[in-house]
Amino acid sequence: MTDKFKKGDKVEWETSRGTTEGTIKEKLTSPTDIKGHHVAASKEHPEYLVVSDKTGKEAAHKPESLKKVKE
Repeated sequence: MTDKFKKGDKVEWETSRGTTEGTIKEKLTSPTDIKGHHVAASKEHPEYLVVSDKTGKEAAHKPESLKKVKE
């Protein structure tokens, strides 16, 4: 199976305030907690830890919610 994204990839996603961009920090493949939010990631259903360019904050996103940005 090929990974959809890798560390350092620039991505974008939709928020309530429109489209925002960030950078993939790591692929999450096991359940974890990020700032009080439980992320139910697994090897079969990974999520990606992304750092927002606008806020500098980290958040987990499902791969289907992310789109690679061409640099």
